[in-house]
Amino acid sequence: MSLNDPQWGNRGNDDGGGRRPNQGPPDLEQLWRDLNRRLSSIFDKKRGGGERGGDRPPVQFNSRFLGGGIGLLLALVVVVWLASGFYIVDASQVGLVLQFGRYKESTDSGLRWRLPYPIQAHELVNVSGVRTLEIGYRGSEKNKVLKEALMLTDDENIINIQFAVQYILKDPVEYIFNNRHPDDAVMQVAETAIRQIVGKNKMDFVLYEGREQIAVDASKLMQDILDRYKTGILISKVTMQNAQPPEQVQAAFDDAVKASQDRERQKNEGQAYANDVIPKARGTAARLTEEAEGYKKRVIATSEGDASRFKQIQTEYAKAPEVTRSRMYLDTMQQVYSNTSKVLVDTKGQGNLLYLPLDKLLQAAGAVAAAPAASEVPVASRPAAAISNEVPPQVVEKNEARSRETLRQRDREAR
Repeated sequence: MSLNDPQWGNRGNDDGGGRRPNQGPPDLEQLWRDLNRRLSSIFDKKRGGGERGGDRPPVQFNSRFLGGGIGLLLALVVVVWLASGFYIVDASQVGLVLQFGRYKESTDSGLRWRLPYPIQAHELVNVSGVRTLEIGYRGSEKNKVLKEALMLTDDENIINIQFAVQYILKDPVEYIFNNRHPDDAVMQVAETAIRQIVGKNKMDFVLYEGREQIAVDASKLMQDILDRYKTGILISKVTMQNAQPPEQVQAAFDDAVKASQDRERQKNEGQAYANDVIPKARGTAARLTEEAEGYKKRVIATSEGDASRFKQIQTEYAKAPEVTRSRMYLDTMQQVYSNTSKVLVDTKGQGNLLYLPLDKLLQAAGAVAAAPAASEVPVASRPAAAISNEVPPQVVEKNEARSRETLRQRDREAR
């Protein structure tokens, strides 16, 4: 209220236009009169409401004026209340309209309107964004959460696993209304699925060759569990960030890994040696088998030939025993004497039994014919063995004469 109002705080007599020392606050009726006057000056056109200040006659309390201002104020409040029902839904969002706390409908992107609160309310849910959940670590692999990361394998070994789960919303209604804390449910389901799969596999499989398989199996198991709970969540990818033994046993595990690698290396070397030796041994065995088979066939064929020849000789022997016996004797002697270097002379003749060193004679004759220049070498420079092996020409001529004489005697006896 204006301080220029002559009625402000002034009731009764005053001392020279001033307040009395014991004057209290203005009464309530005076305040209502001032409020009625102000509202009338604004909304009543007959009073020419733009004036401020100045002395005016006091306006009597009028309920009609007060009722008109309150109605306008109430209308303004209703307009604002109805305008609060407008909301905007982005392209990546879905709007869920609730009527008295119960789901009523879903709205697409754009400017939407619903009944204002408390009749209706809305929830905006992002359905296109990919949400990531980290298990076993937070932010970085160095920030480990051992309570989530430590797991037990089938062969009773403890390993440290860190993995991330990415998921999107396939049904926002189920996501909002079927579970109180759906993100926490996803984390619990992911940890449960990973622990179940790791607990059914060996440590080496989890750490090395089975990481991709474990991620795929975990994704399927998580999706099955979430569908049973009707969370409206779709698992898009499970990524194994890190898998290793606990830090307390890392050194011992490294030694075990090195020993395993040495074992594999030695096995590979042994396999390579076996691949080199076994084919050779098999080839040698096959060759010996073939040779033995060939020897067997040769012996059998020779035996059969000898038996056939013997039968033929037996037949001829039955026809002429003496002739066959003599021919067999001569053939046998020919085979025997053809394999020896000694010559036997018949003692019934005039000649004597002589030993003819034909092998020495032939060697000497061949040496003389092959190396005619050897005769030019002085005797002193020639080796003693070569000199001792030489036969004088007189001895050679004498032996040839004796051989001719012996042959003549054989011819006479044959006649």
